[in-house]
Amino acid sequence: MQDSRYDTDDYIYGVKPNDFLVENLHHIPKGHVLCLADGEGRNSVYLAQQGYQVTAVDYSSHAIEKAKKLAAKADVFVNYVCADLNDYTMTQQEVAREAMNNQEFSAVVSIFAHFPPTLRNRVHEVIPTLLKSQGVYLVESYTPKQLDYNTGGPKRAELMLSESILRAELPSLEFVQLHEIERDVIEGSRHTGLSAVVQAIAKKH
Repeated sequence: MQDSRYDTDDYIYGVKPNDFLVENLHHIPKGHVLCLADGEGRNSVYLAQQGYQVTAVDYSSHAIEKAKKLAAKADVFVNYVCADLNDYTMTQQEVAREAMNNQEFSAVVSIFAHFPPTLRNRVHEVIPTLLKSQGVYLVESYTPKQLDYNTGGPKRAELMLSESILRAELPSLEFVQLHEIERDVIEGSRHTGLSAVVQAIAKKH
């Protein structure tokens, strides 16, 4: 699959990891991490540099190619899977076969991954089954208020997240952190200023 926005030499979201991920790395137990809609690899490469085993999924072949180059430059390995999550059934068995030798994940990371509601529901249904005991789901996303800022993200409110959506769709997880805030997001040319985001860290018992 391809996405023309990634068909450029520039890393459109930059090569530095997301601030929220970096600030909360201590919440992620060592082990295998799954990065959803990982794009050009800035977050998956960072996690690999910190000693995690990382599998990253994205639907854009252009993005995957750039992510592999970034990983090679950093001298780390990430297992990149080019797949549309609409077609990539993230069952425990399939992920195990493709990526993880029948282990569970220490964490699932979702940074500015904006899915249609039906797909988002499916993803949230399966995430608790992918996590080890004490594993975490770490997510940062734009909220619908972001439409007033025009500093990045999709143009449709239904693709964004909120505190209430996360609580409703992840009832079996305990939220260690969950809030909606305004913060400066400066990540490449596509995330460019003051933004409305929701940040969450949810743990499986």
